[in-house]
Amino acid sequence: MSASDPLAWPEGVARHVLAEVDSTNSEAARLAPALTQPTWIFAHRQTAARGRRGRGWAMPAGNFAATLVMRPEGAPGEAAQRSFIAALALADALAVVAGPGVTITLKWPNDVLLNGGKVAGILLESAGQGGAVSHLAIGIGVNLAEAPPQSALEPGAHPPVSLTGETGLRIPPEEFLAPLANAFDRWERQFRSYGFAPIRTAWLHCAARIGQPITARTVTETVEGTFETIAEDGALVLLTSQGRRAIPAADVYF
Repeated sequence: MSASDPLAWPEGVARHVLAEVDSTNSEAARLAPALTQPTWIFAHRQTAARGRRGRGWAMPAGNFAATLVMRPEGAPGEAAQRSFIAALALADALAVVAGPGVTITLKWPNDVLLNGGKVAGILLESAGQGGAVSHLAIGIGVNLAEAPPQSALEPGAHPPVSLTGETGLRIPPEEFLAPLANAFDRWERQFRSYGFAPIRTAWLHCAARIGQPITARTVTETVEGTFETIAEDGALVLLTSQGRRAIPAADVYF
């Protein structure tokens, strides 16, 4: 791999390109037992795409869908921090294809915003036992050509945008795979060498609404506060009327 070429395919990483699949994350789970190296699974069409917490994921034609499946070392919490790596990689890849003139920010825990609208989402799924992760699937969907209709979204969802709608650019989905894989590989190498600290710093540099009021909804409660930072493990840190709160998992609303 040429470190200076953002379009180069990373060494030691495989890829599968499919015309159609139910879900790239489902295909990742099927391939995982025989996995010998990190592998990207790209599909031109998904028939049963899904988002976080089992929600559907709308995928109009021309949009991007892929999953990176790997066997990570370390504890489950460390594996989960790769959602931040994926977000940084998406930001880098979008910057490569969109060029200057766009604003790319990161919305905790796992969305990427283009000019303030949601352009991409990330879904992590893993399997394992005894405190070890046997495989990790990092599913990524990007609105390259078209934003899903509002009717396909849950109430209160962040307004979606597309790369084409914001820039006029039309990027064939398969052409987005190499810059994304390259960027992920670079951040993954930093993560393995130096831990989460530099990933956290880089993510905070791109964070949306930091220092501003936001709402975090967990399964059991709604918490309002000022988005102060993310903790050293990646948890959302809010300054609320009752004091500082670290929230490990939630949906965030602006």
